Amino acid sequence: MEVSEVLEFKVGEDRKGERLDRFLSSCYTDFSRSYIKKLIEGGNVLVDGKRVQKPSLRLKEGQSVTLLVPKPEPLDIKPEDIPIEVVYEDKDIAVVVKPCGLVVHPSPGYTSGTLVNALLHRIRELSSVGGVERPGIVHRLDKETAGLLVVAKSDKAHRELVKQFQERKTEKHYKVLVKGIVREEKGVIDKPIGRHPVDRKRFSAREDGKEAITEYRVLKRYERFGITLLDVKIHTGRTHQIRVHFSSIGHPVLGDTTYGFKKTSVPRELIELMGECNMLVAYKLGFTHPTRGEELLFEIPEPETFRSVHRWLEEHSERSAS
Repeated sequence: MEVSEVLEFKVGEDRKGERLDRFLSSCYTDFSRSYIKKLIEGGNVLVDGKRVQKPSLRLKEGQSVTLLVPKPEPLDIKPEDIPIEVVYEDKDIAVVVKPCGLVVHPSPGYTSGTLVNALLHRIRELSSVGGVERPGIVHRLDKETAGLLVVAKSDKAHRELVKQFQERKTEKHYKVLVKGIVREEKGVIDKPIGRHPVDRKRFSAREDGKEAITEYRVLKRYERFGITLLDVKIHTGRTHQIRVHFSSIGHPVLGDTTYGFKKTSVPRELIELMGECNMLVAYKLGFTHPTRGEELLFEIPEPETFRSVHRWLEEHSERSAS
């Protein structure tokens, strides 16, 4: 298997004892856990420089895990009957809700079961600008993040929408639950973001990165549990921007173990309710229609997982106050 990239990850204190395949699939979310397992068994993973082929290997704190990423093979992408919510559609665009757990587009290890597979079945006519693996995809959300996405059905619409995102003419709002009590009622995090110097699949706030601006205001503080609910508006669209920015000020997003959230820091009931999701929802999206020129603004209610966590916090905070 020809290698295209070599990635290295360090095992932190909060990840010790974790299975090798689970650790790598959370560090490198472009690949599914089953594909990671296949790579381990095929000799594409080293631990402290030694090749291992046991996916169930338990890791120790401080160990170095190296993933030899193989060169991608051509993907055969087929329509799949995967339920997705379409909140708006015309001949040029569609606005859809991506649920947590759904990868946006195919990649090695995710050759099926993605949003693109669902779109090819539900919408069919999609722009070709993004290539055969990313038809219609103008912007992305992480696998663990739910929320609104606009999809292009024509190449003209695609190019115009990409231009709006690049020129920061879109409006993107998120509801976010973070660990810790954010004391300021509102604020702006203005920190450049670039690739992590060691872990190339992660990003970090760093002076030599690209400009990144995140604006927030507090919606509610859950003092008993040390959790804050925020409304967040991003002015730039850097990869993992919200996750990196709030981690950088000591308030990691709930569920986001990649950027500092520790499962032991919240009640077990919340961990069970969150599942594999980050408590980060793209609930509001605004942009100019790419062909008609009218201003469009879409807003969705909290998805079930986020709503369950939010409701639990409300109920248990009220119980402790009474």
